[in-house]
Amino acid sequence: MNRVTLAIIAFFGTALLLYWQVQSKKGNEDLALKNVDRPDYIVRDLKSVQYNDEGGINSRVSASHMEHYAERNQTYFTQPIYLVYPDNGDAQWRLRSTKGTLDKNSGRVTLENNVIIDAISPEEPIQTIETTYLELDLNTMIMTSDRSIRVTGQDFLITGEGLYADLNAQNIRLTSQVEGTYETK
Repeated sequence: MNRVTLAIIAFFGTALLLYWQVQSKKGNEDLALKNVDRPDYIVRDLKSVQYNDEGGINSRVSASHMEHYAERNQTYFTQPIYLVYPDNGDAQWRLRSTKGTLDKNSGRVTLENNVIIDAISPEEPIQTIETTYLELDLNTMIMTSDRSIRVTGQDFLITGEGLYADLNAQNIRLTSQVEGTYETK
């Protein structure tokens, strides 16, 4: 064989080898894409009601976007608004944020980014609680946060770090660095 024939065989052999490598990498990427965690269902403009064991309303949630992952039993929300119903049965607080997560296994709701908790009744002494992160256990109705908290009422403003709130007992406590101002009208 002459040099030209050997060069042509070497060229096509190299091209075939490179083509095989590219196809094998592409096959691995396709397999990885198939295994990507995809939601089992997606809902836009969600409105949902969750009931407790006795058949009473436990919470209501609405969101602009929701994705549920059955394998992890988690639900992700965009612009969630939660109305929570403590033991006495009336909604007293509206919780809203930019994004939220519900872990169905633990019954915990996590709200993040621009979390605002508003009192439903204008007669409540505490009207608004603001933070960047909040966890709510729907089973015990206990809210907790380890971030900066701002509480406003009719004649006062309180700031602090950390929050512990038992909605059933109607008890709210800031855990550290508490400062407040009170103004009479």
